[in-house]
Amino acid sequence: MKITFLGGGNMANALIGGMLKHGFAATDITVADPGSEARERLQQAYGVRCVGTSAELADTGDLLVLAVKPQQMREACASLTGKLGSALVVSIAAGLNLATLSRLLGGHRCIVRCMPNTPALIGAGITGLCALSEVDAAGRAAADRMLAAVGSTVWIDDEAQMDGITALSGSGPAYVFLFIEALQQAAAELGFTPEQGRQLAIETVQGAAALAAGSSEPAAVLRERVTSKGGTTEAALHAMAEAGVKAGIVAGVKAAEARGRELGKLLGGN
Repeated sequence: MKITFLGGGNMANALIGGMLKHGFAATDITVADPGSEARERLQQAYGVRCVGTSAELADTGDLLVLAVKPQQMREACASLTGKLGSALVVSIAAGLNLATLSRLLGGHRCIVRCMPNTPALIGAGITGLCALSEVDAAGRAAADRMLAAVGSTVWIDDEAQMDGITALSGSGPAYVFLFIEALQQAAAELGFTPEQGRQLAIETVQGAAALAAGSSEPAAVLRERVTSKGGTTEAALHAMAEAGVKAGIVAGVKAAEARGRELGKLLGGN
């Protein structure tokens, strides 16, 4: 399968690296990116073919990955006229819905929209995907195989939920980093060194996430098991509840989802 990336940024870099570790061939991958540094980095790291613009492409191959910024998508798609053929198009651009992508691609309908997150950079991502009805089982499998190279995948049927995917897992790493940041601040105020605070905070989060991932029980049950009546954990959770920590997180995710819908409308305008 011949694959073309339009854009060679960090996520494209992560995808290509993951794909090569999972059986894809470097000789089957082409990257079109105007940035000479990005091209040089990809060529040196992975040995893939790189060109400066899509004008240098005879066609886009079997699968085209749109890895440019949403604001650049109109111009990028305009340069693909007559080069798509029956290619499967996979977009990792936030906010651009399938109808808009199809319009920008001159009515092309074999399109998958996805939202990976930054842990994909280390192969630990989670990606939400949805597709137009014209994408068959083989097309879905091809998109899934590519995104699974950098983590887990979740398919959704209702594209309206993609803003929720963005709010939960796309923006989610920032919420976790904020929590780690708060733990480190607390550690400093309790007299620990920065190095000790970092280790204690990060490894606590890693361990708790691993425990939750390996358990079939709800997170609420796991939380309750750590919380002895009248103990230190109960005191901490009570203070957090008074500060509105849980409610604030839920409100934040909903705000991100609402903002995603707003941006989608702006980006989808004529």
